[in-house]
Amino acid sequence: MSTRLIRITAFLCALTLLAGTVTVGATGIQGRDKGNPRQAPERVSVYLKSHRVSIKIENQLATTSIEQVFYNPSDRMAEGEYLFPLPEGAAVADLTLFIDGQPIKGEILDAKQAQAIYTEIVRRLQDPVLLQYVGRNAVKANIFPIPPRSERKISLTYTHIAPAESGLIHYTYPLRTDYISKNAAAEVSVAMEVTSNTPIGTIYSPNAQVAINRTGETSFRAGFETSNYRATEDFTVYYGAANDEIAANLLTYRESADLDGFFLLMLTPPTKNNITRVIPKDVIIVLDQSGSMVGPKWDQARQAAEYILNNLNEGDRLNVVIFSSGYRIFANAPQPSGEAGNAIRWVKSQDALGGTDINTALTVALDAADKSRQTVILFFTDGLPTEGITDRKAILENVRARANANTRIFAFGVGDDVDTFLLDSLSTTYGGTSVYVRPTENIKEKAQALYDKIVSPVLTNIKLTIAGAILEDTIPAAPLPDLFAGSQLVIAGRYRGQGGTTITLTGDLNGETKTYTYEGLNFSANAGGQPFVARLWAQRKIGALLNQIRLNGETRELVDSVVALSVRYGIITPYTSFLITEDDIRRRTEGGVPPPAPGDRDFSLATPLALPIQGFATIPPPSGAGAVERSKSEDELRGGNSIMAMPTATAAAFGYSGQEEPKDQDKGSASAGEIIKPVAGKTFVLRVGIWVDSEFLVMKDVTPVKVKAFSDEYFALLTKDPHMGEYLAIGEHVVIVIGGTVYEIVPN
Repeated sequence: MSTRLIRITAFLCALTLLAGTVTVGATGIQGRDKGNPRQAPERVSVYLKSHRVSIKIENQLATTSIEQVFYNPSDRMAEGEYLFPLPEGAAVADLTLFIDGQPIKGEILDAKQAQAIYTEIVRRLQDPVLLQYVGRNAVKANIFPIPPRSERKISLTYTHIAPAESGLIHYTYPLRTDYISKNAAAEVSVAMEVTSNTPIGTIYSPNAQVAINRTGETSFRAGFETSNYRATEDFTVYYGAANDEIAANLLTYRESADLDGFFLLMLTPPTKNNITRVIPKDVIIVLDQSGSMVGPKWDQARQAAEYILNNLNEGDRLNVVIFSSGYRIFANAPQPSGEAGNAIRWVKSQDALGGTDINTALTVALDAADKSRQTVILFFTDGLPTEGITDRKAILENVRARANANTRIFAFGVGDDVDTFLLDSLSTTYGGTSVYVRPTENIKEKAQALYDKIVSPVLTNIKLTIAGAILEDTIPAAPLPDLFAGSQLVIAGRYRGQGGTTITLTGDLNGETKTYTYEGLNFSANAGGQPFVARLWAQRKIGALLNQIRLNGETRELVDSVVALSVRYGIITPYTSFLITEDDIRRRTEGGVPPPAPGDRDFSLATPLALPIQGFATIPPPSGAGAVERSKSEDELRGGNSIMAMPTATAAAFGYSGQEEPKDQDKGSASAGEIIKPVAGKTFVLRVGIWVDSEFLVMKDVTPVKVKAFSDEYFALLTKDPHMGEYLAIGEHVVIVIGGTVYEIVPN
């Protein structure tokens, strides 16, 4: 529910009761006071003081308890009725509703009853926001007052069976309000507890703000808490039963049966791993002891090394290389884990001094490695190479000559004076991750968090083969990263083909090839599925493309690909932070605006970029605060398992310069965070008060079909697409592409 939803239904009550009323709902209220009916009533702004949600799921039976406190800050009485949209597909088994502790009779409206109410309100008040809830059941309660400068607490509890899809139980709470109201809820919290009679394997949420914590083999918690919050998406969690082996779960989305689909494949190892399923590894810590590390940085780095050495698995081996102008090595070959204590004492005895010979440190570590074993190098440095071989390409070539297929490199850049190009090239080439420890952050905490994720590999050198569908543009691309106990590998991509599919997963376990086969995973041929899947793939793909540009240089093909994905899916990048011009929208919707003159910016994707590529984004150097921030931003895009809040970053957040920032618009004073709205698989851009489907921006010589808002033709559009209500709900003036036809909804 939403603030603006409440305002709409409040206005309806004002019309029918000839007095100011307000209807309350999930996130806020705007109503009218009970003034003289002969005079124009003054609007009363009632806002949501707190919104707390508690969800308990036991063996798929979900009980959702909601507590909302609404406050009337005015000196007038406000009154109305409560209307709440239930989650899509919910079949309510029990319903209780209390207002300030008093039981209130609530009425459950089925989808048809609710739609009739929604569309009638939309017709009368000429505000489309309720249309987003078409197709959902609703709870409706009696009218009640909110006295001046007072608050009302509403408690609502309902139970339903959480639906299952593709082997995953799916729970959604309707929290999204971003394009409905500018009023933030003062306090918001959502807490979920899940218990099951059987072990739980895969747990996944597309919401970036949701934290997930396993509390046992058959239980977990999920949720978040924040203040001054305007949700851009509903609260959603998927989970599935555990498997004795590695489990595979699949989610798909297809906008149309005529187009390629998108998929999200989740590979989850057993929650409890027998030691025979964990691959023994050699851990080599490469520690920068140059003079710039002296003080707290050196102390924290040694503490990080101590934590890692104290948490080796049985069967693991160790070694440590400390370097500055030269190097020292703990042993000439990997040592058993029983030597951890001696290695820790040796590291503690070392002091920080000298220069930074990165080439020698890495080559010594690799020369001392056992080529037959899984080797994990944890490389800590706080500076650029200053001694020995300092050329980045030469260092990478020397590492390439010594590393083999079972080498994994995880790089820790301490501070901002590091070569991000070098560290990122090492980690991406050798199946690892780059972690950057900013000057105010703790090295030990960062190292501990990473090592806890990679301490127990269960499958390496992973390969996927597919029978029945063709997978394309998978992120991460081959070679796939290793799979670790207590984590899951999430692969996003595109697919062609359809129907039940067999997926074969192969990899190495203790020197043997293991094969896992998954039958009947369905790559749907029909339109539908989970729209977030397409956007998550696009987010990852953009991150990978930006990383290529940063490390290898700009090409027209790479930049064009970033621009195309950015516009289509509403993901702001350094190339698209002010991409779509107001003149472009006017030219397409109103006519009369001449095409851009030669040399002007024309970002129509049907033609090449009008500006030369070189210098367009002004890529910063490989070191410094901007370089570190850019690397972190791109890594979040490329490796993210959740949809990040959009826009993901401005040009400044990526470390780029020379880009214009989005300006406030003519209507609504839209800020950078409000000009782009992803809705159910589409992206809309706000310009000159018009919400424009990004698909329209790439079309040539197309005249939109004009439809007056709230006319009979307008409501007939609701049948054109199952998500049409959500698309129309964003505003009165909308340009939208459905089935190849462009509709322009114009204000009545």
